[in-house]
Amino acid sequence: MKRLISSCVLALSGTAFLSASVMAAEPASCQNVRMGVVNWTDVIATSAMTQVLLDGLGYNTKQTSASQQIIFAGIRDQRLDLFLGYWNPLMTQTITPFVEGNQVKVLEAPSLKDARATLAVPTYLADKGLKTFADIAKFEKELGGKIYGIEPGSGANTQIKAMIAKNQFGLGKFQLVESSEAGMLAAVDRAVRRKEAVVFFGWAPHPMNVNVKMTYLTGSDDALGPNEGMATVWTVTAPNYTEQCPNIGRLLSNLTYTAEDESRMMQPLLDHKDAFESAKQWLKDHPQDKQRWLEGVTTFDGKPAADNLKLTSK
Repeated sequence: MKRLISSCVLALSGTAFLSASVMAAEPASCQNVRMGVVNWTDVIATSAMTQVLLDGLGYNTKQTSASQQIIFAGIRDQRLDLFLGYWNPLMTQTITPFVEGNQVKVLEAPSLKDARATLAVPTYLADKGLKTFADIAKFEKELGGKIYGIEPGSGANTQIKAMIAKNQFGLGKFQLVESSEAGMLAAVDRAVRRKEAVVFFGWAPHPMNVNVKMTYLTGSDDALGPNEGMATVWTVTAPNYTEQCPNIGRLLSNLTYTAEDESRMMQPLLDHKDAFESAKQWLKDHPQDKQRWLEGVTTFDGKPAADNLKLTSK
């Protein structure tokens, strides 16, 4: 009789454990995660980190590279689930109609609090007197009447164009050179090697702050955001996505960074290393980050994430 009771207890315990695991698992619809990514090194790095973690927990993640407008529209149209690179205030004008229409959701807390994005110059140019937005026009001839921006349609380019259109800071005769992050940095690198004058859109976190001795301009009158370009970065999802997929929601909320750490995460990418392999190496070298990011998170099938993360090849 005792043996029979013990067997029953074990069977019931196993059933209870199985039920708990099943209850902890997310709906099947959550397993495929569709992520939008803009071609900015910081967003590529954080998106790779997120995908490595999600895939290692049993999810199937697919990235789609597109402009911010297309990504927000993709979330609205249920073709994408999330986006990790909403820079506020740079993208605020673009995202506002989607937020007001309840077509996307911004998570409650930023993933990065100490970001910055505004116009910058090489420090040797600042030493010559180009230190403020009002100084740019004084160097029009040396600058060739050009300001170097990033990709067309970006929030940064839109705001720079607005300054030019309004002749703000006397910039009415200037031209915005639109290309991409890589194209802009290549132009800056050429100018620096030749000790030429150049004004460009700079931001942190980014390895450019280490690779180029640069100075951010002041006196912007909030043209590129308050507090001389200080910014925050947020995660955007489809409405109700974190309620429908709470385990993913917990992971996204856990994924916070500092500008210094993100800059270090980005450096391998600028050295032409694979973003996913770099993310895996970061997790191996920084177990405290892995532990913090996986706190309270499970695998897709409900097992504790910290003990069951699989960092396999992509």
